[in-house]
Amino acid sequence: MLETFEAFVGVNFWTMIFAWCNLLILYFVLRKLLFKPVKNMIDSRQKEIDDMYSDAEKLRADSEVMKADYEEKLSHAQEESEEILKHAVRRAQLREEEILREANDKASRVMKRAEEQVEMEKKRAINEVKNEVSDMAIGIASAVIERDISREEHEALIDEFIRTMGDS
Repeated sequence: MLETFEAFVGVNFWTMIFAWCNLLILYFVLRKLLFKPVKNMIDSRQKEIDDMYSDAEKLRADSEVMKADYEEKLSHAQEESEEILKHAVRRAQLREEEILREANDKASRVMKRAEEQVEMEKKRAINEVKNEVSDMAIGIASAVIERDISREEHEALIDEFIRTMGDS
């Protein structure tokens, strides 16, 4: 039994060489059939991952450029809108001033015409009063000339004339 145990546990030179040869053949076969395709697959996968990272980096850089452009355009748009608003306010102020000036001119023309009409009416009224007074004076004078009257009759005649003039 010791012999069998020694044969089982012992080292046999030919068995060892055969085992090493089997191991080398297995290594070359596995290298040819398994290691190279697996390595190629891993390399291609790594290349895909590297490409994805580089694409992502390019996209990130492009997005930062686009973001900077967008912020610049937004800034310009805000400045432009402020400029347009200032321009519109200025035009509105100028239009307001023009409207006020036109209204003042029109009001002054209306006032001038009204003053002229008042002056004309005043002159016409004065002329009418003068005509009435002169008519009264002529009427009184003709009544006095027609007859010789006393002071009481003269006052009564003037009162009567005034009453008749007030009725007409």
